[in-house]
Amino acid sequence: MEFPSNPFRTHGGVKAPHRKNTCKQPAVMMPPPEQVIIPLVQHIGAPCAPLVKAKDPVLVGQKIAESSAFLSAPIHATVSGTVASITEVTLCNGQSVQAIVLHSDGTMTVSPDVQPPVVNSKEEFLQAVKESGLVGLGGAGFPTHVKLNVPEGKQVDTLLINGAECEPYITTDHREMLEDGEAVLDGIFAVKQYLNIPRAIIGVEANKPDAIKYLKDLLARDSRNSDHSVGVLTLRARYPQGAEKVLVQAATKRIVPEGKLPLDVGCIVMNVTSVGFLGNYLKTGMPLISKRVTLDGSALANPQNVIVPIGTKISDAIAFCGGYKEEAKKIILGGPMMGFALFSEEHPIIKQNNGVLVLNEKQARLLKPSACIHCGFCLEVCPMHLMPSLLEKYTEVKDTDELKDLSVMTCMECGCCSFNCPAGRPLVHSIRLGKTLVRKADAAAKARAEAEAKKAAQQAKTED
Repeated sequence: MEFPSNPFRTHGGVKAPHRKNTCKQPAVMMPPPEQVIIPLVQHIGAPCAPLVKAKDPVLVGQKIAESSAFLSAPIHATVSGTVASITEVTLCNGQSVQAIVLHSDGTMTVSPDVQPPVVNSKEEFLQAVKESGLVGLGGAGFPTHVKLNVPEGKQVDTLLINGAECEPYITTDHREMLEDGEAVLDGIFAVKQYLNIPRAIIGVEANKPDAIKYLKDLLARDSRNSDHSVGVLTLRARYPQGAEKVLVQAATKRIVPEGKLPLDVGCIVMNVTSVGFLGNYLKTGMPLISKRVTLDGSALANPQNVIVPIGTKISDAIAFCGGYKEEAKKIILGGPMMGFALFSEEHPIIKQNNGVLVLNEKQARLLKPSACIHCGFCLEVCPMHLMPSLLEKYTEVKDTDELKDLSVMTCMECGCCSFNCPAGRPLVHSIRLGKTLVRKADAAAKARAEAEAKKAAQQAKTED
């Protein structure tokens, strides 16, 4: 298939400051902490059920939780030691979930069950991906084996590898490409082979020239790419270039319709760290037990990229980076555009987390909102052609019908509207609330319909 020489034009976006302070720093392996907290929901879909109980011994890579549901992903021990307890924790989105607390013995002894998977077919490949526990590592957390299980009747001709990493501060994907570039290519060629996808496009923003050059050099020497079916596309350095639908349009000129997925226009999108992990897993059999995380911010003593066992408390990761050099007024899990402000530094780092920002008072200070001046700047930068100011208005009055008419559920919550608002309006926060209102209204309507149907059925049965 034809390979694009330049990205296609996309709508909206902002020139957010890059602040890639740690892009030149190789990731450092953090020693196992004394305790890890492993939530049993680290993915979109059904929660896992524990396979262990308190006081059970565990080894690195041992499966400790899983679900029989298709939309789910198993969870593995990230340290060796013992199960301290099975408790309940609150995630950054307010969701309360079960969690397994492990006490580390410090040895990181690997389970004998960790063996390279035997893969000779598409079915075996998908099963291996599921057993690895892999979810989208770019932030969404969608189980990868589900994404790669293409339904009958769907045709995929393009595998898109998301190496844009457009969020300010975060550099984990950048370091993945530089430190594990060969594994990235191994993962790409495996997905291409077993899913029979003709071409793969690795999209990397122009502010990462070293990663672009390195991947191009690797591909030029790789005999598997003799047909030039895999290539690197240099993207504009503009936020949110890494958003799934924006990337599809930039790389293929295809527009994903409202309510549809990239699969509906012949594309599968994978994060570059996800595909890099997959390349390593097929060789080693080690499931997803660790995560490269960028720790940065004005209040942090030693910003750096750190590879931590999944379940590591943010407080332990901060301590590993030298602690605070001044008082932290805000800790954000993720980047400043789409991340969540935390209520506690004891929150565990999970599979899809890729950054922790520790901000001082100056950086944490927000603009005081003033009245909307109807400038239209939020409309100009919305990648999805939405009207954020109107969505905010109808959220305030809880008009779910208008919110639906204005396609509130299409919002990707990128935050461009809030970033670009001269009045300092918290637009994306209002839209998130609006989406919650719509979900609740839909759930209530569904419940009423089911109750009425049940009542009608009982009445008909009585009449008979």
